[in-house]
Amino acid sequence: MIYGAGCPLKPCPRGADEARKGNNAQAVSRTFPFSFQQFMSGSTSLRIALGGDHAGFPLKQIVARRLNETAVSLTDCGTNSAESCDYPDFAVAVAKEIIEGRADRGIVVCGSGVGVSVAANKIPGIRAAVCHDTYSAHQGVEHDDMNVLCIGGRIIGSELAFEIIDSFLRARYVPQDRHARRLEKVLQIERRGLGVLD
Repeated sequence: MIYGAGCPLKPCPRGADEARKGNNAQAVSRTFPFSFQQFMSGSTSLRIALGGDHAGFPLKQIVARRLNETAVSLTDCGTNSAESCDYPDFAVAVAKEIIEGRADRGIVVCGSGVGVSVAANKIPGIRAAVCHDTYSAHQGVEHDDMNVLCIGGRIIGSELAFEIIDSFLRARYVPQDRHARRLEKVLQIERRGLGVLD
C-alpha cells in the first residue's frame, strides 16, 4: 500500500495481529501526516484506528490514501488484501486501539457496516454505529459519545464516505443533561450485562 513518501511503519500492537491469525494480511501501524483538508471541510487532531475485512478492503484503502498532510496518528489494523477473512477480528483490533489508549476514534469497514458494528458493540467501552449519512455520523458523537464509525463498502461510495468520516471526526461530545442521563443508562446496561434483565 502506498501512503506517501516517508511514512514510517511499525508492527501493529500484539493482540491485533493475534486477532487476525489465519488471514494472510499482516497489519501495520502507520504514523504519518493526516488531513482531510484536501477534500473535506477541516482537519483533525484525533488519533484514528482504521480497519476492515475483505468486503470493506477497497473502500478502506481509498480512505487510508486520503488521510494525509496534517500530523496525527493513523493505525491501520488491516486487512491488507481482498482475501476472505472474518469481520469480527478487525472490529476487535480497532476497539483494542481505543480501549488501550492509542486511538481516540475508530473507523471500521465491512460489506454493509452491520457486522462490524455488532461485533464492536460487544466490547465494553465501545459505542459503534453504522452511519451512511452525515447527520447520524455527527449526532451519534454529540448525543451518544459514539467512538467507532462503521460503514459499508458495498453500500456507499468513496465521496459519501469522506463526507461521513469528516462529520464523525469533527463532532464532539458536549452533552446536555438529557444526553448525559441517557448515556449513563447505556453504560449501566454495559456494566450490568444480563443482570439488567433482572
